[in-house]
Amino acid sequence: MRHWILLALATLFTVHAGAVTVDGVALDPAGKIRRAILEQAVAVWRATPQARRDVLVVADFARPSIEPRFAIVDLKTGDVAAMRTAHGKGSDADHDGIPQTFSDTPGSNASATGAYLTGARYIGQHGLSLKLRGLDASNRNAESRAIVLHSAPYMTDAFIAAHGRPGRSWGCFVVAPTQVRAVVDRLEGGALIYAGR
Repeated sequence: MRHWILLALATLFTVHAGAVTVDGVALDPAGKIRRAILEQAVAVWRATPQARRDVLVVADFARPSIEPRFAIVDLKTGDVAAMRTAHGKGSDADHDGIPQTFSDTPGSNASATGAYLTGARYIGQHGLSLKLRGLDASNRNAESRAIVLHSAPYMTDAFIAAHGRPGRSWGCFVVAPTQVRAVVDRLEGGALIYAGR
């Protein structure tokens, strides 16, 4: 419910005639993020005071997994660093790289939309990882499902060249092993990740 109310209020917090701005800073001047989902993410971020005020992540599940759809937005400069991220097997049964369904049900192996807050880093079965907490009804089981951010070889350029597309997760956000340390360093401790489409 919270998620949809915030989306309805998105236009109150953005500038439609020009760039989407935060404190006078124009976000994403290079246009790496679809405007509609950036507006949604900013509205949710504004309504989440516990989120860090220097960074915001937009995960655009309307885009295929082969594209850089995990966008880290520096809210102080407006700059964006975008990279690929996986989606869950349960969201893409035919493995065409485009998630069609979303679920927060344990055992679904699907991605869940909504807002997440990052927690602490840890070393798990996939190496360096970042804990996540779901903030919406659509992703409230994130912790019990062990939905986190980690890396895997199936997100590398070599894997994609060999298979034509990245692999799929069990619902986690997954980046390439060469990127995970920089991502964890940037996002650890209260950054908001908005996953939508």
